[in-house]
Amino acid sequence: MGPEIRGNPLYISVYLLIGSYIIGEFIFPKYPLVYIINLLGVFFIIVAPLIFFSSRNAFYAHDENPIPQTDTSKLIKTGIYAYSRNPIYLSFIMFHFGMFLTFENVMYFLSSIGLFIWLNYKVILEEELFLENKFKDEFNRYRQSVKKWILF
Repeated sequence: MGPEIRGNPLYISVYLLIGSYIIGEFIFPKYPLVYIINLLGVFFIIVAPLIFFSSRNAFYAHDENPIPQTDTSKLIKTGIYAYSRNPIYLSFIMFHFGMFLTFENVMYFLSSIGLFIWLNYKVILEEELFLENKFKDEFNRYRQSVKKWILF
């Protein structure tokens, strides 16, 4: 049995996207941004799925299941996991933030912040406690050498 995490982060991310669209399009006003920022948002929207599929494929290459509640027998430290301990979650947040920058819908921004807080303080903490108990020194060395998110 893996870490005890309530909810599937992928489903929660998708539900937040749908809710953000509905609330942001029909309730909240738009906040126009500079065109170059819109292009940055498009870049995030394109890069986020690439990060997601690269991360997911690393799990499959090691015969592991990417669903957080499942048990694991290996610590994945290669590929994109050599740069970020949580690239799948990074891709979710990057996609939400890219949607905000592209479509100027403030709900996407709020959902990216909420998703970051939930992932960082609920999901990732549970996963890292589980991995620390299971892999001990190997995980601690990995945690010291690779950032949780790419920059911090």
